[in-house]
Amino acid sequence: MKKKPPKDPKDLRHGYTTGANATAAAKAALLSLASQTEVKEVDITLPIGDRVTFHMEKVSFKEDQATAIIIKDAGDDPDATHLAEIEATVRWNDNIVIDGGKGVGRATKSGLPIAVGEAAINPVPRKMLKDMAEEVLGETKHRGAEIIISVPKGEEIAEKTMNARLGIIGGISILGTRGTVVPFSTAAFRASIAQAVSVATESDCDHIILSTGGRSEKYAMTLFPELTEEAFVEMGDFVGFSLKQCKGKKRKRATLVGMMGKFSKVAQGIMMAHSRSAPVDFEFLRDLAAEAGADHSLLEQVENANTASEVGNILNEAGCDDFFTLLCERAAKNGYDHAGGGLEVEVILMTMKNDLLGRAVYGEVEEQKAGKSS
Repeated sequence: MKKKPPKDPKDLRHGYTTGANATAAAKAALLSLASQTEVKEVDITLPIGDRVTFHMEKVSFKEDQATAIIIKDAGDDPDATHLAEIEATVRWNDNIVIDGGKGVGRATKSGLPIAVGEAAINPVPRKMLKDMAEEVLGETKHRGAEIIISVPKGEEIAEKTMNARLGIIGGISILGTRGTVVPFSTAAFRASIAQAVSVATESDCDHIILSTGGRSEKYAMTLFPELTEEAFVEMGDFVGFSLKQCKGKKRKRATLVGMMGKFSKVAQGIMMAHSRSAPVDFEFLRDLAAEAGADHSLLEQVENANTASEVGNILNEAGCDDFFTLLCERAAKNGYDHAGGGLEVEVILMTMKNDLLGRAVYGEVEEQKAGKSS
């Protein structure tokens, strides 16, 4: 059976954020409470200016409160919250009060866009809810309403997210700056990196460990047992972005931990290390191996290898340690230059079996330079 070709990005279906869905559910609940009838379809304005219609899965009301449930549709994006139930319960109040119920997390650490103790309803969705409530209340005789957003399976869904690491406990976050979900967008991952570095900064972590994935992060934790959990940030492919976040938060040192595939690219100056962004350059690896003193036979094997990992295995078995040191030095310098200096950049290269291949540091923070010259 032939595999279907991947969809063209232009053909992928966009979805709607948890923030947009929560706002739509809250509006349906408010209108149902005000009219004492079931309102199952509502229009809301997204932050990008589009007016969109949402259909409720279920609406119920009593004289003093109403609840609307909507099923989140993330389109063709593999979102952890796709098809999650988002529930809004409203009651009349003297003011507009917005809070989270079951399955919506609460902030327990500083550095997030919400205060410690608050429900994890981010600023843009919170504003959407407030603006919507003001619009609906302006058409009624009531001055305010209490709006509670819940996600019945939120705690379970949150286990698939970075929330616990960020200090958001008890459920998911209500997110979205545009209102729409762009399939396979990198914006959400970048936002989670920025938040993680911010939380680390508020936790006084001067040394940030940036890992390419779960395996490299676990390995890094064995190398730096003295560091707190907040210091460890999964950067994925976003090497350059992550380093700039560390520089922007005035951190003193950033350590990159990962494997040959991604770091062979960083050594070339490629700061977005996804395989689709840039293929492995075996000619570059061969030249680096030659610089490290590899003989003709090894160079031929490097040039004919299928993966960067295979190159690492070949040179590791041959005892060509200088190759890995050179690669780490190049990667560290490129990372330092990309960030614009001002922090130490360390690169730690590991194998799939959690063995150390190479390690190098480049750059000094200004305080250290001043200390040496005094």
